[in-house]
Parts: sequence; structure tokens; C-alpha cells
Amino acid sequence: MKMASVEVVMIREEGIVQRVFSGKAIVKVHRHAACEHCDSRGACDIFEGKEMEVEVINELGAEEGDRVEVSVPGGSLLKLSLLVYFIPIVALIVGASIGNFLGPIIGVAPALGAIAVGGALMAVTYWTLKRMDKLALSTEAYSPRITKVLSSSVPMPQICDSK
Repeated sequence: MKMASVEVVMIREEGIVQRVFSGKAIVKVHRHAACEHCDSRGACDIFEGKEMEVEVINELGAEEGDRVEVSVPGGSLLKLSLLVYFIPIVALIVGASIGNFLGPIIGVAPALGAIAVGGALMAVTYWTLKRMDKLALSTEAYSPRITKVLSSSVPMPQICDSK
């Protein structure tokens, strides 16, 4: 029986190392490269060409000024996107349904109950996701990392050949 190989899709960006500290680095990247082929890029063109600084894992020992490739596993990005976009909407819909049902019971209009409970449940969901964000940042599976040093700012030593 032959096993199918699984290809890990990586989102890649190029950037310049700004600072280096304890196994990590701050890298300045342009926001547009990873979004080049995204169907939703028209929704965020306001960020086109803007630079941002990202904290990355620096296992390759890149130094300040190095041009590097930074990668994030695509599966991790998909999971995080699901959490950030889908879960709050589900919470809003569930909360609105509960509020719509409970509104007449507690003596308010169904629409007001739907707005209040839906908004509250969505706010609790965002608060929970914000707390989870701190945990995700400490998990290396979701952290971007330097995967290649493209060019070094450190000059290579001159080798003199005295023949």
C-alpha cells in the first residue's frame, strides 16, 4: 500500500532583520507579497505596500540588516483565520437566537434581546480569542520563522592567496 505524501504549504515573505534577541528577531516585511494570489486581496488593498514588523523565530542565526525569508505554515494560518472570522459570527448568530427567544420572557422586545445577547456573546468570544492569542503566540506551531537568509549584511572575510 502506497502512502500519499502531504505537501506543507507555507506562506512566505521577504524582509529585513531589524533586531535580534534570544533566539528571535524582529523582521520588517511588506504586507503585499503573501496576498498576491488571494481572492480577497481587494478588500485589504489599503495595506498595499505598507511595512510591518513581525517577531519571528530565528533558528538560522540571522543578524541585523540581513535580508531573510520568513515563513508561516499555511495550515496554521487557516486555523487562526477560522477562529478569528468564523467563530465570532457563529457566536453572534447563536446569541441573537437566544436573545430573540428570551426577550419576551424577560419583558423586552425580541429584537432588543437578540441585539443585547448576540452582541454580548460576540464580545465574550472576542475577549476569549484575545486571551487565546497570547497562548498561540507562545506556541511555535503558529509562529513565523526565518527559513532562509537571502543576503547577509555581515561582510565575508577576505581570503588572501599569496602565490
